[in-house]
Amino acid sequence: MNPQEGGGPGAPGGARPPPNRLINEKSPYLLQHAYNPVDWHPWGEEAFSRARREGKPVFLSIGYSTCHWCHVMAEESFADPEVAGLLNETFVCIKVDREERPEIDQVYMAAAQALTDTLGWPLTIIMTPDKKPFFAASYIPKESRYGMIGLIDLIPQIRRAWETQRQDLENAGNLLLEALQNAARTPQNGPEITKGVLDEAYSTFLRIFDRDNGGFGNPPWFPAPHNLIFLLRYWNRSGKEPAYMMAAKTLSAMRQGGIFDQIGYGFHRYSTDAEWFVPHFEKMLYDQALLALVYTEAFLASGKEEFERTAREIITYVLRDMTDPGGGFYSAEDADSEGEEGRFYLWTKNEILDLLGQEDGERFSRIFGVTGPGNYLEQPGRRITGRNILRLRRPLSALAEEFETTEEELAGFVEEARKKLFASREQRVHPAKDDKILTDWNALMIAALARAARVFDDPEYLAAAERATAFLLNNLRRPDGRLLHRYRQGEAGLTATLDDCAFMLLALIEDYEASFSPKYLQTALELANDLIEHYQDPDNGGFFFVPDDADTPVRQKPVYDGPTPSGNSAAMYALYLLGRMTANLELEETAGRIHRAFAGLVTRSPAASPSFLTAVELMKGEKTEVVIAGVPGAEDTVAMVRKIYSHYIPGSVVILRPTGEERPEIAEIAGFTRDMVMIDGRATAYVCTNHACRIPTTDPDEMLRAAGTGGIHRHQPGV
Repeated sequence: MNPQEGGGPGAPGGARPPPNRLINEKSPYLLQHAYNPVDWHPWGEEAFSRARREGKPVFLSIGYSTCHWCHVMAEESFADPEVAGLLNETFVCIKVDREERPEIDQVYMAAAQALTDTLGWPLTIIMTPDKKPFFAASYIPKESRYGMIGLIDLIPQIRRAWETQRQDLENAGNLLLEALQNAARTPQNGPEITKGVLDEAYSTFLRIFDRDNGGFGNPPWFPAPHNLIFLLRYWNRSGKEPAYMMAAKTLSAMRQGGIFDQIGYGFHRYSTDAEWFVPHFEKMLYDQALLALVYTEAFLASGKEEFERTAREIITYVLRDMTDPGGGFYSAEDADSEGEEGRFYLWTKNEILDLLGQEDGERFSRIFGVTGPGNYLEQPGRRITGRNILRLRRPLSALAEEFETTEEELAGFVEEARKKLFASREQRVHPAKDDKILTDWNALMIAALARAARVFDDPEYLAAAERATAFLLNNLRRPDGRLLHRYRQGEAGLTATLDDCAFMLLALIEDYEASFSPKYLQTALELANDLIEHYQDPDNGGFFFVPDDADTPVRQKPVYDGPTPSGNSAAMYALYLLGRMTANLELEETAGRIHRAFAGLVTRSPAASPSFLTAVELMKGEKTEVVIAGVPGAEDTVAMVRKIYSHYIPGSVVILRPTGEERPEIAEIAGFTRDMVMIDGRATAYVCTNHACRIPTTDPDEMLRAAGTGGIHRHQPGV
């Protein structure tokens, strides 16, 4: 059943009850619940007005379409007439898609964190008609079991408490909401972050690093690519080898593990164990984007072909399976298919032998750890299933020795076998796809594509990035120029968040550096002005997650990273970079105010904000601006561009000043390039490092020396 067509939980056997109010929504997650017997409302004034009028508390349920335990709670409780009757009698019920309304999810997840230690989705909040929360939980079963209270028992307790202790509950909710509001308003200014704070973050990662498996802390393990980008940048500046080692080992281990889809490519959400073996099988667009970025950067830093191959495989998956015909990118693929988590991705040994033949099937099984009983144990109970997760037991180079062949031959065998398994798997029932298009996640994917386009010199990636950028700007930008958050089935809507704006700035900057089309910088400047006008905290610094005209209980100012970089960190990075590229000191100063606003908070727990520290590395590290004056597309111009882009210089910006145009557009945007011209009719590089400019050169190697690449610590391929 396709949840995007209003099926899903609550519609068993083809006989549907009448739809509830969610039937008119665009969110695939809300449409999954459109035929529940629960009288769901979408978030909005209608629901809260009804709650005030009827004197009922509000039952708020937050989740997303590819969330496994959201499905479980929906099937078990929200599709159940008994539970629905209790909910409808006691509450006004609201359903929210956390991906569509992150500003609501953010507020009530913070409330849940204050009320309970159990965090995650589905998120259950019970609150007053004035949006003041007094109860929070994650998944709640229908019946009480294993020490967990069930909805059947919980709802009557809440009803009695509301009838007899309503004032106490309202007071508790009021105090909690005030605390969240005060946390967002409180000045957080501190001294600027020093290199000692960066050292402390590095030391923390080193202390919690798993030297056997890669990764940090204890499972479950999420990819956390922003940790790895910080470590690569830190190593590049400091030369501390363990920083590179931690990033490289983790990246290699993830690629070999079950968290990577070895047949169709792309990464699953997280690993439940320390070996990156057993994943939670959903696939999120933002994971693909951020991992493509870090694998591309790791290739540039190391020259390791494995990292380039992995970045390309991620992009192959996204362009093949997650791309809308209009050019945007879908949000996610479910973990479940045919009612089982991971079913689409698992294999029996007999299936592999039937597809590949006895000899090749046995060889493939040895390479990927496939056994007859199966290596995948179903939870709970660790029941043997006969099914297998595919993972590389060891790197192909080591396996080649085991099989007494060459790595090239073994890689060729694996690829031919993979194609056969992929073709067979395509005939299975696919997991449901959440086809809404979100500005923030799309912007991250655009940035990844554009960076891969310039690093790998791949015009296909640039074309995909530009097409997606055009889609967002044409469909998710209001007539007044401000961004919107969500697009689906021809309809755009919902106010943009800080993440939408900040990530879009990053995407436009990457678009420019891959294409040298000045329109991207011009649009970035326009969006930067919107961001500053509507999201900035003029009193205490930093940016609120929602704009000044948003209707939300609390305007928060996030700085800690979650699955994606914090919006304030991304804004600081993008505004500083954009300021340097356009010689706009006001943008650089705005980035500096973000730095100062959160310095005290980040200093207390630096490893919790690696994206913020990456922005600090940019602002405090080597600053290199390279302007190439030349004829676009000419051989010497292309050689200059390829030379600078083939080296790992993370603090650099590159601008093309085209020759042959009377008033080139880039000279209007970046006025300092106006008088930079070719010398002797040859492409010429103007290089400035740390505010000191060198003599212009027509020699690509001299350009690199002027850019300071002699000090770059770069691993050689295979190291």
